[in-house]
Amino acid sequence: AAPFPPPALTSLPCCQIPQFEDVKFEAASLLSELYCQENSVDTAKPLLRKAIQISQQTPYWHCRLLFQLAQLHTLEKDLVSACDLLGVGAEYARVVGFGFFLLSKNILDCSYLDLLLMERKLQEVHPLLTLCGQIVENWQGNPIQKESLRVFFLVLQVTHYLDAGQVKSVKPCLKQLQQCIQTISTLHDDEILPSNPADLFHWLPKEHMCVLVYLVTVMHSMQAGYLEKAQKYTDKALMQLEKLKMLDCSPILSSFQVILLEHIIMCRLVTGHKATALQEISQVCQLCQQSPRLFSNHAAQLHTLLVSEAIFFSNQHLLDNIQNFKGEKKNTSLMLMSALHQESNNMVVPAMQLASKIPDMSVQLWSSALLRDLNKACGNAMDAHEAAQMHQNFSQQLLQDHIEACSLPEHNLITWTDGPPPVQFQAQNGPTTSLASLL
Repeated sequence: AAPFPPPALTSLPCCQIPQFEDVKFEAASLLSELYCQENSVDTAKPLLRKAIQISQQTPYWHCRLLFQLAQLHTLEKDLVSACDLLGVGAEYARVVGFGFFLLSKNILDCSYLDLLLMERKLQEVHPLLTLCGQIVENWQGNPIQKESLRVFFLVLQVTHYLDAGQVKSVKPCLKQLQQCIQTISTLHDDEILPSNPADLFHWLPKEHMCVLVYLVTVMHSMQAGYLEKAQKYTDKALMQLEKLKMLDCSPILSSFQVILLEHIIMCRLVTGHKATALQEISQVCQLCQQSPRLFSNHAAQLHTLLVSEAIFFSNQHLLDNIQNFKGEKKNTSLMLMSALHQESNNMVVPAMQLASKIPDMSVQLWSSALLRDLNKACGNAMDAHEAAQMHQNFSQQLLQDHIEACSLPEHNLITWTDGPPPVQFQAQNGPTTSLASLL
């Protein structure tokens, strides 16, 4: 239920004064955002529909409100209704000469077709992406508006390729996206006044676009295995977000922050920094505590990260158990490894090198153990000793990180299985942490 009933738009005092049209529609937009933050989307929808109905003489707000309602449908996975709304917007755009909606209709069609990726129907997605690119290049407008459209399209294109696991295909359009945001940052809105009032509309403030480009760069770096690069861009994006949030309370900034933290947490787990990952998971919990909708959208990811954190060190125990079992089975395994030594060595060594480059601590741990046993089985005592030393070093690093993680009050998060995220913790060296929501 909504925290308070929505007022009729005509009941607002400003609604009877023509000069206050902007105030009326901005009030409707902000009020619907408030309802959405409180998970009262069904209350926000009729308010937006009414505002759209009476805003046709105000192109800027009519376009913005249409997008806002379409976004609500998209968040609810109702892409058919969202596409229908943007179809209405496209026809309106044709009348008032506003080309942005014509592009957006095709872009949301692409998002709808992304659902077909599960069925591997890529041939139906790519033609629409090509069409969108042509619309962007042929669209005539002021430079800022055109670059804004290009960012819109390229972000969708990059995320489409990432969703499909086509990491190499991302590079050209990601490079274009990064160049595009650099161009936008050098342009100033006050230097280029649009002739059409509808062109005052921007799908996202350019400061937010910069953070979004950082975010998709982090996503690509993660999938490509460039974890140090992912961390570098995450740090830059989080610094930018902190500055923006001092002046801007837009919910999308918190969404960006949570997604960035989710990615850097995955980096920490892979590189063997569980303690830091736990502290960052706690940050995500605190952000989600402030917004029911944010928690609803990210609860599953939070629990998945906690499960990953909880089981990550178990790899070490599993490996130790495998190495310690006795008797005929072990002797048979060692004989088999000896017979396949050269072929196995040709696979394990490159895997070890790649894991070191990422760096992936878990893979390095397993690879060093395999090298140790392969060389031991073949009588290569020196190589076996070197691999055993590497394995011991990796084990000690992971063990130390595990001990540190377990000593943190945030470690109690692994017992959270239901309800809102816990955020209250006692001091690290104090008594057992008490979390009311964990009881």
